[in-house]
Amino acid sequence: MTTFLIGLVILLVGGFAYGRFTEKVFQPDDRETPAIKSQDGVDYVPMDKKKNALIELLNIAGTGPILGPIQGILFGPIAFILIPIGCVLGGAVHDYMSGMISLRSDGAQMPALIKRNLGGKVYSVYNVFVILLMVLVGAVFIYTPGDLIVANVLHQEAIASNPVVWIVYACIFAYYIIATLFPIDKIIGRVYPIFGGILLLSAIGIFFGLFIKGYPLDNLTMNNIAGVHPDGIHLLPVFFVTVACGIVSGFHSTQATLIGRSVKSEKEGRFVFYDMMILEGFIAMIWAAAAMGIYNKGIDAGLIGKPAVIGLVANDMLGTVGGLIAVIGIIVLPITSGDTALRSARLMIADHLNISQKDMKNRLSLSLAIFAGVLVILIFAKLSPNGFNVLWQYFAWANQTIAVFAFAMIAIYLKRHGRAYLVSLIPGMFYVYIIMAYIFGAKIGFRLPYMAANVIGVVAALIYGYIVSKEGSKQQDLAKA
Repeated sequence: MTTFLIGLVILLVGGFAYGRFTEKVFQPDDRETPAIKSQDGVDYVPMDKKKNALIELLNIAGTGPILGPIQGILFGPIAFILIPIGCVLGGAVHDYMSGMISLRSDGAQMPALIKRNLGGKVYSVYNVFVILLMVLVGAVFIYTPGDLIVANVLHQEAIASNPVVWIVYACIFAYYIIATLFPIDKIIGRVYPIFGGILLLSAIGIFFGLFIKGYPLDNLTMNNIAGVHPDGIHLLPVFFVTVACGIVSGFHSTQATLIGRSVKSEKEGRFVFYDMMILEGFIAMIWAAAAMGIYNKGIDAGLIGKPAVIGLVANDMLGTVGGLIAVIGIIVLPITSGDTALRSARLMIADHLNISQKDMKNRLSLSLAIFAGVLVILIFAKLSPNGFNVLWQYFAWANQTIAVFAFAMIAIYLKRHGRAYLVSLIPGMFYVYIIMAYIFGAKIGFRLPYMAANVIGVVAALIYGYIVSKEGSKQQDLAKA
């Protein structure tokens, strides 16, 4: 358990120190935020700091920081070190800077920020890509919580032929429609404190259960430092795509800019954006440890790395009632990411087409188009034997790809303003390597030999670094002129 505890120290102490450094890089001040000067009672709504932080946490913490670590811990205890380092230096910086740049840009959403900082050509690619990702997130986050409810709460088979599955999907779907259409403080702002309480109770229960139950956790040694995946899978690049949301997630940038329209002061940003990503990293660490512990205790080999591990851990640690509460806390995560993903999609399309969202008719027309796409993807995923697995793999890769755009935007913005842009450029280059090496070597990609895929990844990262630095310098010179 020593490695796990060291990882927690890195996460918490590192998060505090680097969070303060990151805040100094951005330099928040007392200027009026979009929530105040553009208040419209729908999307620009000033809300309390604690409520904003809780909504941000629930927005970004889908099933990723649980299912990802359950699979990622198969690489061994090195995960206990990589998760906190990646979260502190990459994910939290990504989330904080995305949200704060939005605050400085009149509450602009990510596509608008990409256009402003990376240009129209990149914007055209990004805009279509990110909206499709939001729709995909909505579908995935109906599927996963729906199946968890059917299997772990209703104790029925979560198969397509079971009508209960579709009824549960419909209920989640209905909630998403309501949350997408109505003002953020009327629905999301009111139900999230309840959801947040359940989530935190669940996480705390699993954390203390690790010690009370004495779960056996492996420590890092020279023999397992490079990863020890049972299927012989290389640590790089697969680990960072697998864990994703517990380390870096491009999806988070879309959620930070969404909640940025409700932040009353720039000085609340570190707590709302940076610290909530550190808390998500904490959730990822808890579930990585819980998964390792129950694997070491011995379970059916066919269940290892699967969502069924969630129920096994919850029931083993907390008993029937406590386990049910824990599972409900986990079900909350994807639901509270799916609703705001679809809300983000509506806002992005509205901003692109310059359609006012004060009128309910406008919000309804855009929402119907978005939900039609969600429905098609959901039906395909459920009816196709391997549909969901394929979609999830592409989703995980696409999620990291979105982060690369965000890191580039942040780096250029910081360099233009004479700030320490390397805090974003370095993790951006690393993730260019990850996504390129992964897609060129993976079965869902080009299936090149491992070494060839890695060389392509490294070359792509160097090119990315050069282009972003050059564009940042160009914009800095123009700003001085």
